[in-house]
Amino acid sequence: MKLVSYNIQYGFGSDTRYDLSRAARLVAGADIIALQEIERHWQRSNFDDQAEMLSRLLPGYHWVYGPAFDMDASEWRDGHLVNRRRQFGTMVLSKLPIVWSRLHALPMRRTLRPLNTRNAALECMIRTPAGPVRVLSLHLAHIAAEERLEQIDYLLAEHRRAPSEGGPWSGTDDEPSRNWTHGESEPENPPAAIWLGDFNMEPGSAEHRRIVGSTPYHRGAAYLGGFVDAAAVAVEPAGDFHTHEKIIDGRLAKRRLDHCFVGGMLAGRVKSIGAD
Repeated sequence: MKLVSYNIQYGFGSDTRYDLSRAARLVAGADIIALQEIERHWQRSNFDDQAEMLSRLLPGYHWVYGPAFDMDASEWRDGHLVNRRRQFGTMVLSKLPIVWSRLHALPMRRTLRPLNTRNAALECMIRTPAGPVRVLSLHLAHIAAEERLEQIDYLLAEHRRAPSEGGPWSGTDDEPSRNWTHGESEPENPPAAIWLGDFNMEPGSAEHRRIVGSTPYHRGAAYLGGFVDAAAVAVEPAGDFHTHEKIIDGRLAKRRLDHCFVGGMLAGRVKSIGAD
């Protein structure tokens, strides 16, 4: 399977041109696609419903959109109220059915400056050839490591609770006439998970160590309930690559801010990883 993560910056390229189709072409063909910074009904992107547009640009995919925040964008037209929401969040597209999904609103620190916005992680349970897996498309805070660490701690706690918490429902339906379950068996909430997204952190940082731990003697160590960096365990050496470029103090900085972390039980299944 091929998994792709891409922060599309609401459809704007480095040339400042707005074009969702370019982003769609880059990720087309992957089995599972995790997108960040997808918006609905913003002035800067022509009030487009980008989630719906991407679903048309990428036909044949099951998809779920999760807004990190939701604001009123309604307007009156010809004397009638048109209810509309301005949203900003993450998206998952999958060639395989997304059995269930849920959205995690991540902890946020209120700032005086600069602008800070709510972040979210969209969790989707997908039955893959490797078994049922919880795939998360997420976007962590961009301002400070302390905020990112709080968000990571939240996600790790949710991860550890997953097997005992269950999925959308559990137990026996004692009211079959209401057809709560549509005749389906209890959906899995497996321990296996993959985190994809824009983490706004670099390898070796405190946030990175919070996820994978510090393993100076066994670099590729994998704990059953923990995560490994896909770049550290890939069968084919990952080499040096970056996912973000920015001018810092007059110099071009090339940084790896986007990552893929896989649950320990999947560590031996990572073939290759890289960046376009």
